[in-house]
Amino acid sequence: MLVLGIESTCDETACALVKEGREIYANEILSQTDLHQQYGGVFPELACRRHIDSLIPVIQSAMEKAPGPIDLIAVSYGPGLIGPLLIGLNAAKALSFAWKIPFIGVNHVEAHLYAAMMPLDHPPFPALGVVISGGHTFMVKMTEICQYELIGTTQDDAIGEAFDKVATLLGLPYPGGPEIEALAKRGDPTRFPFKPGRVKNHPWDFSFSGLKTNVLYTVKGPNATKESPLLIQEEDKPDIAAAFQETALSDIVAKSLLAAKTHGCQAIYCGGGVSNNEKLKELFRKKDPSIPVFYPEKRLTLDNAAMIAGLGYHVYMKRGKGDPLDLEPKTRISL
Repeated sequence: MLVLGIESTCDETACALVKEGREIYANEILSQTDLHQQYGGVFPELACRRHIDSLIPVIQSAMEKAPGPIDLIAVSYGPGLIGPLLIGLNAAKALSFAWKIPFIGVNHVEAHLYAAMMPLDHPPFPALGVVISGGHTFMVKMTEICQYELIGTTQDDAIGEAFDKVATLLGLPYPGGPEIEALAKRGDPTRFPFKPGRVKNHPWDFSFSGLKTNVLYTVKGPNATKESPLLIQEEDKPDIAAAFQETALSDIVAKSLLAAKTHGCQAIYCGGGVSNNEKLKELFRKKDPSIPVFYPEKRLTLDNAAMIAGLGYHVYMKRGKGDPLDLEPKTRISL
């Protein structure tokens, strides 16, 4: 089965061709980073306009690499920004109607977890799934593909969002994650005693708001605001970045390893943009090398359509049918 995947949940316009959920023939991605950098984040209306301009050329580019006829269309139907979601979903519906083939709606964050499984012949289960991206941070117990039990989630910022906000405080460009990681390589993570957030009565949940505020007060002084001037020197920034990164990622790693042990998991699957962070991988190796931790290929860590097409194949095979043409996009989806 050859699946055409479409992804447009936020600021990447993407289309892919994947056979049997694993073999990638095309994975076209058009990023909008250049458009949104000046705003320090995604500007939804401009994102929609870029998706409208880009989607058909991206689909055409992917289709040039098709080894045969398309059997199924998989598309992100949420969670995400409502405007971009509508553009991708309606394109999938139109192609489904015109080509007389089924389409299937895919949960975008589930696909981030599936991206870590795509190279595996027999993914081990039960497993812990950890989504760490710009919009989502949570842990689930996975008994098989498409079977999840929520264990813990963030009570405020997603970890990628926290990276972006701290990067802004340090005067670094958007997106902030790669900038913080690069700067932290030159810093001392022990110089500033930042602490991870704790959520009362919810030991598996995350909170990055307090950590972010701690960084704010460290670089701009007590009771400062985002507009307050910096009180630190340029040479202090690598240490701030290193201490923040170490604190945030250590919290993810510690809770993930404990959750995996508590829930009898045989492996950990990490998905989302932050799963590409090398310090995260180093911390997992150092803390407990006995449990296997799987990450997506670098090209599959950020938003992409290959993971949508891959998971869409499994969702369709499990259901035995596609979705109706009245499927609506959802800005939020509960697992």
